[in-house]
Amino acid sequence: MSTDTLSKSKDKIDVPKLYKVLLLNDDYTPMDFVIYILRRYFRKTAEEAETIMFEGHSKGAAIAGIYSFEIAETKVSQTHSAARQEGHPLRCVVEPE
Repeated sequence: MSTDTLSKSKDKIDVPKLYKVLLLNDDYTPMDFVIYILRRYFRKTAEEAETIMFEGHSKGAAIAGIYSFEIAETKVSQTHSAARQEGHPLRCVVEPE
């Protein structure tokens, strides 16, 4: 009786590179709207959204979330679209982590 040994090949799985979505502070977008965006599109709790909003307000920018590139770009597009519909200049950008 012959016993064959199966060798396991270790396949390397490429983990997608992650990107930060940064909300940029401006002097015109209401704080309540920023919190709405963080809750609606970034799925933050009320407390998390408020913390992020105040960080952006005091530091000029804050991380809204970290995602794969495609998801990050979608979040930026959703944010810009919602802001423009309401007449706000809110901006966010994608940066490599």
